[in-house]
Amino acid sequence: MASRGMTQTAFFVLVALTDEPRHGYGIVQEVDALSDGRVQLRIGTLYGVLDRLAEDELIELDREEAHQGRLRRYYRLTDAGEAALSEEAERMAEGARTAARRVAGRRGSPGKQSPVHGTVRPGLAGGGA
Repeated sequence: MASRGMTQTAFFVLVALTDEPRHGYGIVQEVDALSDGRVQLRIGTLYGVLDRLAEDELIELDREEAHQGRLRRYYRLTDAGEAALSEEAERMAEGARTAARRVAGRRGSPGKQSPVHGTVRPGLAGGGA
């Protein structure tokens, strides 16, 4: 999976699998905790994402266990999945750094209100006075 095409859901599923193999419900719970409830996975969505991640060889089946008469499939992150997750995390971090620089630059723009310094008046060479 190209990192540009990674969805937020796929990202959180990969993150959920970084520390240990998990079954579907365990992934849903971990994604909920990791995202502070912002990403709510439905079971149908989860298994579609798991199928795509497995097809792209970013995760693989770890084991199957019977639990209360039902079969649980545990998935684990592959080396390719770890690399894709790391690449996506770096891409997102770079995006956040760019946004922070632009917001800081906007606050320093002439005529913009700064929450710390109030209105910035234009100075020499376009800088604030």
